[in-house]
Amino acid sequence: MSTASTAIPLGDGSSIVPLPLDPNAPQRRDQDFDAPVGRTSGQGVAGLAELTDVERSERLRKMHEGDLGSVHSWELVTAVDGPGTRLTVFLNGCGLRCLYCHNPDTFLMKDGTPVETGEILSRIKRYRRIFKATGGGLTLSGGEAMMQPEFVRKILRGAKEMGVHTCLDTSGFLGANCDDAMLDDLDLVLLDVKSGDPDTYHRVTSGRLQPTIDFGDRLAARGTTRVWIRFVLVPGLTDAKENIEAIGRIISAWKNVIDRVEVLPFHQMGRDKWRSLELKYELEETKPPTPEATEEVREYFRSLGFEVH
Repeated sequence: MSTASTAIPLGDGSSIVPLPLDPNAPQRRDQDFDAPVGRTSGQGVAGLAELTDVERSERLRKMHEGDLGSVHSWELVTAVDGPGTRLTVFLNGCGLRCLYCHNPDTFLMKDGTPVETGEILSRIKRYRRIFKATGGGLTLSGGEAMMQPEFVRKILRGAKEMGVHTCLDTSGFLGANCDDAMLDDLDLVLLDVKSGDPDTYHRVTSGRLQPTIDFGDRLAARGTTRVWIRFVLVPGLTDAKENIEAIGRIISAWKNVIDRVEVLPFHQMGRDKWRSLELKYELEETKPPTPEATEEVREYFRSLGFEVH
């Protein structure tokens, strides 16, 4: 099975902002998923009812209104995607193509499973006692969850109405989709700052750094939603001293809302997924950073006054 012959498909951009229900509007591609397809690994959507017997036009309407989303999988985890025990829901669709992505099977929205908002909220309701006992809650991740802003909006609103702590795991690339009303329902943002240098950011993701900075600036200006910064340390890609110092300068402007910085060492756990999807994986020979190199970067962020993990 070749890993170099298939180009990585990019999102068509039509999902970056919600579109009106206009029958004459161009049809979206990533959102116009038809039937669930197999995932290469992961817990999947076991226990969630899949919506399959609905006409395409009805699915599009439900998606526009946030009553239906494309879900990759969910899991119940502790101290990984925010504080306490959390229900983490992974949504399909992402406008970036990070070279080190360990979930390339979330790239396209059409590859997810159609799940109604009520199914997710029912799952959240089931775990409320666990959340309360552990200080946990709900985390929406991806892919990039903000590819499906109306779906995210309704889930966050429903979770807050239950008194559940809410968290969004995001690159910030589509931060403009997360309006103030949505931020009112968000307790925590896990903000993945992939690079501090625009050229390196483009090399890593194929996207632009500025939207992430703009989103961080908004969070800092509002001062209500807490933030955990995440940075993946990849030897030969993101580990340049100049790049790390640029990240330090960017996030130092957000100190009033940042509770911690996480430096995550690169790993090869996603390599088999790239192979099984017949996508070219450019980091085949890249080794994880040494513990000493990882700790050196952590010490740098500590020197800026951050709590670092």
